[in-house]
This record gives sequence, C-alpha cells and structure tokens, in this order.
Amino acid sequence: MNQRNLSGNICQTTSRCLAVLAAAVLLILSAAPARAVRIKDITEIKGVRHNQLVGYGLVVGLMGTGDKDKTKFTFQSLASMLEKMGLTVNPEDIKVKNVAAVMVTCDLPPFVRSGSRLDVLVSSIGDAVNLQGGTLLFTPLKATDGRVYAVAQGPVSTGGFRLAGAGAGVQKNFPTVGRVVEGALVERELHNDFGHQKKLTLMLQNPDFTTANRISQAVNAAMMGMHLANTLDAGTIEVRIPERYRKNPVGFVTLIEGLNVVPDNEAKVVINERTGTVVIGENVRISTVAIAHGNLSMQIQENPQVSQPMPFSPGGATTVVPRTDVTAIEGRSPLYVVDSGVSIGDVVRALNALGVSPRDLISIFQAMKASGALQAKLEII
Repeated sequence: MNQRNLSGNICQTTSRCLAVLAAAVLLILSAAPARAVRIKDITEIKGVRHNQLVGYGLVVGLMGTGDKDKTKFTFQSLASMLEKMGLTVNPEDIKVKNVAAVMVTCDLPPFVRSGSRLDVLVSSIGDAVNLQGGTLLFTPLKATDGRVYAVAQGPVSTGGFRLAGAGAGVQKNFPTVGRVVEGALVERELHNDFGHQKKLTLMLQNPDFTTANRISQAVNAAMMGMHLANTLDAGTIEVRIPERYRKNPVGFVTLIEGLNVVPDNEAKVVINERTGTVVIGENVRISTVAIAHGNLSMQIQENPQVSQPMPFSPGGATTVVPRTDVTAIEGRSPLYVVDSGVSIGDVVRALNALGVSPRDLISIFQAMKASGALQAKLEII
C-alpha cells in the first residue's frame, strides 16, 4: 500500500514538473523580442553568390516585327550562322524582317550542377518592335572569365503584346524584352570547396557595428559559450566551424542561420525629390522645435479679347487685346510646437496636423536638419 502511494506521489510530482517546465518554455518563447529576425535574413555567406552570364543571339520566327534593313549586324550574324550550316549567303542580299538580334542574360546560382536548367532574359538590341512568338536560337552564355557555362535556346515569352495599324496602335508592357523559361542548360559547374572550409564569413547586408556584435554574441551563446564568432568590422563576422561539424558544415550553417537577433538600425529620413516620397525610420527623434508652414498659391488666367471691325466697314483690322487676371492667396498656418524625444508616431501626427503634402515634408525636414532639431541622418536620393 505504501509502495502504491509512493508511486502515485512520484507520478504526480513528475506531472507537475513537466507542467512547470512547459509553462517556463512558453514564457521564454513569449518573452522573445518581437523585432528579432533570423541571421539568415540579414547576412550572406562569403563565397556563396550568384554569377552573371551574358551572350549574343538571334530570335527567329517573328511575324515581320524583327530588325529592319538598317540594322546591319543582325543580317551579318544571320549570314555567319547560315555559313556555319553550309549555306553561303551575302549579308546584303538578306531582306527578311523575321529575325532580331538580342542579348541573353541570366544568373548562375551557387552549387548548381551540370544539366540543371535556368531561366534567361532576352532583350532586343536592334530596332525590332516585338519579340512575341519568336524562338531563341542556340546561344552560348559566358562569364567574366570568357568561359561558356550555359547554352540557351527556346521559345520567347514576352508577357505583353503590340498591335498596330496604319494610323494607330496599342501596346501592353514591353514586347521587346522576353523570357525563356528553363531555356538555359548548364554545361560547366563552378568550383566550390565549401565542404572543406574551417571557418565561415558572414557579411551583413546593412553594415552596422551593433548588429554585427549582437550576431557574434548570439552565435557564441548558442554554442554553449564557445568563442567561435569574432566581429572583424561593421559588416563582417568570422565564425570558426567546431570539430564536430567539420564533416557536416551544412548542419552548422543551418544552426547559425536559424538564430534570432535584433538588428540595430540607423536613424534616417530618406527623401526622393523626383517622386515626392518621404520615408521616416523608426529611430528618428527630433528636439523641441516650433514648426509653421504656409502655402502660397497663385492663379494666372488669360482671357484675350478680340476686337474686329464692323461688317461692311471701309477699313480696319482685327486686333487681339490681352486680358490677364492674377490672383495670389497666402495660406495661414498656426505655429505648432513639437516636444523633444517624441516617437515616430508623434512626429507623424504633428506633421499631419500641419496639413502638408509629401513635397512640403521635404522642405520641412530639410529646414529641421538645418536648425539641428532633426536627430537623424537626412538622405536625399
């Protein structure tokens, strides 16, 4: 009887411990920073990158929308291609309009293998007006070292159209640019010794000393205090691969990429004067400042008066007398006081109270920066 009671007490105690442990785990998860992001989303691994390929080719099968007679290099290329196939043709005798010269580009991803297929982008370089319905012929794609890494060929999809008649036409998107889906076949692989590396180099997409240091601390904490990560500068973190992961570096990269950190962003206001776009960062703060903004609107209206002689008059000439009405209205805006240390929400509410447009915001922020009240970097693009 005593043994049964003892077993029951042990089971109850174990259940309570598991419940407490589950509650603690939930509490830890709920206490995680809401702004935390994965290391994978803000860094890149040095050496793991895309490579650009480019090639020159011909698109055939067009319905009279290809290059015209003035594009000499198109017909020279066509004659050269036919000569390689055993047919000798004078380029000056070629008058077809169903061929277009194009540049073919694509990105060669890392770790891609021979036989893989890639999408390619086809862009006209002559005076062709439409590549719809055309077929890209055999086009070698080269990298910066001059070697051929892929070969492209296939039907071109433009995602648009162009219809034109004698007096009018209609066009959607840009039919002189198209894509060949899975049109490139990889012929050569890039050399990569990723599996034999003893360290990883993480590169921040937006270099920042605080963020780089937080990544280093997060990696060392995840490895039970082992000092594996070292911050080299604001954009580079070097991580040594531990011995137990030397034969499985992919597993170590998976572990590192899944760690969460809170990135530290620079206080910045970005202004695009061409489009009137204003973007205010989260950490932007302003000192105590008084803001007033008034608009001056002017309206100029022309009403010319025509004076002409009466019918059957013996003489005279028609005269146009100018009549111009100018109206100027200056808006009155009160003076708003914005306290220092406010959040981004308070800044937005204060600026909205002024009733200003995005282009007026540009002038206000420039004036605030000149007065020293804007505690952020002002970047004009």
